[in-house]
Amino acid sequence: MEFDYDLFVIGGGSGGVRAARLTAAGGQKVAMAEEFRMGGTCVIRGCVPKKLMVFASQYAAAAKEAKAYGWDIRMGSFDWPSFQTRLKDELTRLEGIYTKNAGNAGVEIFHQRATLKDPHTVQLADGTEVTAKHILVAVGGRPFKPDTVPGIEHAITSNEIFDIPELPKRILIVGGGYIASEFACIFNGLGAETTQYYRGAQILRGFDDEARGHIAELIADQGVDLHVGTDVERIEKRDDGLWVKATDGREAIFDVVLYATGRKPNTESLGLEEAGVETGRNGEIIVDDFSQTNIPSIYAVGDVTDRIQLTPVAIREAVAFHETVFKGNPTKPDHVAVPSAIFTQPEYGSVGMTEEQARDERPVEVYSAAFRPMQNSFIEKNERVMFKLIVCAETRKVLGCHIIAPHAGEMIQLAGVAVKMGATKEDFDATVAVHPTMAEEIVLMREPIRVHA
Repeated sequence: MEFDYDLFVIGGGSGGVRAARLTAAGGQKVAMAEEFRMGGTCVIRGCVPKKLMVFASQYAAAAKEAKAYGWDIRMGSFDWPSFQTRLKDELTRLEGIYTKNAGNAGVEIFHQRATLKDPHTVQLADGTEVTAKHILVAVGGRPFKPDTVPGIEHAITSNEIFDIPELPKRILIVGGGYIASEFACIFNGLGAETTQYYRGAQILRGFDDEARGHIAELIADQGVDLHVGTDVERIEKRDDGLWVKATDGREAIFDVVLYATGRKPNTESLGLEEAGVETGRNGEIIVDDFSQTNIPSIYAVGDVTDRIQLTPVAIREAVAFHETVFKGNPTKPDHVAVPSAIFTQPEYGSVGMTEEQARDERPVEVYSAAFRPMQNSFIEKNERVMFKLIVCAETRKVLGCHIIAPHAGEMIQLAGVAVKMGATKEDFDATVAVHPTMAEEIVLMREPIRVHA
């Protein structure tokens, strides 16, 4: 059978674009459809704009510290419209780069929605039908809002937060994951009166317990009004803002209520059922180790598969897909010891296992240190950093590394190489410290603070 394309990609995010570019550059005929903006969640309404907001939110604290260091600093106010304009210009620039790079590689781009009709047919929003030998679904995910909360229509998600017309004076962040915690720090840093509700016992579920507690303490000390074991009961729009009643009985008025209570694969009305593609309970596309669905011609990568929801992981999955399908080199994406960073203030970088995961599997030693770094102690700032290693007592391999400190994201990228390579605690110990730095602590911790037999 002859097909219009060798590969049709649904979704113009980082994973989809990488797969399309590599395949087109290899001489295959490739098309892609993106219904919103090229670049996907990460570039347009996720990692990139969020990180730029993180940068913006850090300057007030930096100015205060600069004054303590002797600088004559006169603080002004944050100009939200000016920042928004510059942010939108930057996202448009990046979107243009994604579009140009894909086009230059030979990818034909359809700027419209596409859905599956059958294992080899894609239907575009304008009614056009095209066929492809292989179809790759890379449509990502979307924020989730519970429809059981009365007044939930008045709340926004991370998709809309970048476009709010003014900086709120009072904001409620609902959720305890990394997105919620990051935005709590962002708006607190920008000067908003920031409240965070999380229904669980501690924020950042799934991460190392000691690290979670450390970050929660820091966030509260910085001024975020953090309430765990608390959820929203109802929301009402009133003349002076959004009235919120919490499950613990408290009532308050906010200008903005931001829900960051999780994300769902963006698979609704995508034609998966018509094409015979199996999905999971959360709507995720079920794939094997090679990102292939139960339909041999259809593959999926990125957040839509609900494996590890990180942009670099989606890109790795896309590369593995290209190697497997178009280069005859069966390649499984590696999901082991993936480094990640949470851009709270300070940041949290982690790679490998948490203490809880490791101790349930084998005997481990835990090395941990929390202290005020030189920059803070000089100005009597109480904020502490934390460095932690999880070590297998039998093999001596470092199973996990956790860092809470300014620029922890930069540090964990380098520590991730060592953990991925299987470095031992003695390898860390044999490395000369860089002094004076915070990061030297990672090679100076000599005695375990806990041992799990």
